[in-house]
Amino acid sequence: MDKLEEKKPEVEKENGKYIKIKKFHFVLSIFFVIFITAGITTVALTFGDEPAQPIQQIIQNRKEFNKLYSAYDTLKEKYFTEVDDEKLINGAINGMLEALDDPYSDYMNVEEAKSFHQQISSSFEGIGAEIQSHNSKIMIVSPIKGSPAEKAGLKPNDYILSVDGKSLQGMSATEAVMQIRGKKGTKVELMIQRGENAEPMKVEIVRDTIPLQTVYAEMRDDGIATVQITSFSEKTADELKDSLADMQTKGMKGLILDLRGNPGGILGQALEISDLFVPNGKVVLQVEDRKGNKEIYKSENKKELGIPVVVLVDKGSASASEIVAAAVKESAGIPLVGEKTFGKGTVQTAEDFKDGSNIKYTSAKWLTPKGNWIHKKGIKPDYEVKLPNYSELTYLSPEQEYTISSSSSEVKVAEQMLKEIGYNPGKVDGFFDEQTALAIKKLQKDQKLTENGILSGDTTLALMNELREKIQKNDTQLLKAVEIIKSQMK
Repeated sequence: MDKLEEKKPEVEKENGKYIKIKKFHFVLSIFFVIFITAGITTVALTFGDEPAQPIQQIIQNRKEFNKLYSAYDTLKEKYFTEVDDEKLINGAINGMLEALDDPYSDYMNVEEAKSFHQQISSSFEGIGAEIQSHNSKIMIVSPIKGSPAEKAGLKPNDYILSVDGKSLQGMSATEAVMQIRGKKGTKVELMIQRGENAEPMKVEIVRDTIPLQTVYAEMRDDGIATVQITSFSEKTADELKDSLADMQTKGMKGLILDLRGNPGGILGQALEISDLFVPNGKVVLQVEDRKGNKEIYKSENKKELGIPVVVLVDKGSASASEIVAAAVKESAGIPLVGEKTFGKGTVQTAEDFKDGSNIKYTSAKWLTPKGNWIHKKGIKPDYEVKLPNYSELTYLSPEQEYTISSSSSEVKVAEQMLKEIGYNPGKVDGFFDEQTALAIKKLQKDQKLTENGILSGDTTLALMNELREKIQKNDTQLLKAVEIIKSQMK
């Protein structure tokens, strides 16, 4: 959850079926989602056709607005330059949303709202990362699979401090998305901080088209299918059903559903997907409003898979993916493997104004089938398994050049990477010496690159790709899931 993408449809029940009323995809450029969360209902504001009441009568009826009107009149009459009415009004609305101190509630002006609506059913251009506002900073919820953000090594919980030198401090996720978004092929320079007290690092990313495919299936030689869901968009459930059908024709004996790095999405899709795994009649989700009233959603699964299933989660699994994880864990007894999830247990609603702008606000909280609220707590997996430490190594910019006598934290990261993929850089101390250069030359020879012992450009990319491949081959969480499924197949 570059983009952060926010997808929200309205979901209601009709004749016992879940129906989608309206869907919005808030795609932050590069797939930036403001935290792809699902709103239950999207309602367009309507004001009726009656004649407008005199402003004096409105003030008399709504005395709580007296202070607001007074401030508006003062600025209009006494500010030292002419003021724009629309900016003042938009600022007032935005201020009310900010006063909620809720990272999932914000105001979108006409331009931002237009972008919000246009991303419903097409691909978009950006870096491909879900984001949200956190402690007045912009935090990455999760990079999108295969996106420029993922390839650049961005991780969940990384902070984006600035974009092309412009600070994002205090910006809403919506505002940050407008800064990060851009045309395919253009470069954007992000200042990234990994951890509250870590030294910031520059990351240059080339924007690209982010496809909307959200389900990736693969059959292993042992008959266990791995199916990854990267987010919950309007066609995800259909994609998953098609993938499962395909895996079944290939003799699927077990299933690993991978929700790692999935920042969430459309609520209706999460419900429909949960139905595939939760037995008929069992609770999938509870939604609770401000008065404590609860709406219970139950599974209508008419055909169970009948094979062992394990679900993978991590700290990048959020919102709608947590809904699915909680549903299968508590109502289907399907084990979760990985790390504790993000912890987003609220539901958002988007409402449009007549001028095309809108507000998005938290309208309810969702509870697990057993009534647990996981907000800011996350879901603890049944089997806690971490990835190898080297999976956390930071990104190296191909634009930077490191050679003999270079000394920096980036050089130390490069030495760690070289060591992990089998090239001896000598002492891992952040100092680029002759031994480091020799290791680089060996890497360049194996990759059929110019053997100059300099780390930059294609050599840097090759180094990071080699490490990425090692991480994939030594996916401890996936290996644990395979072990569990095989034990159930016996």
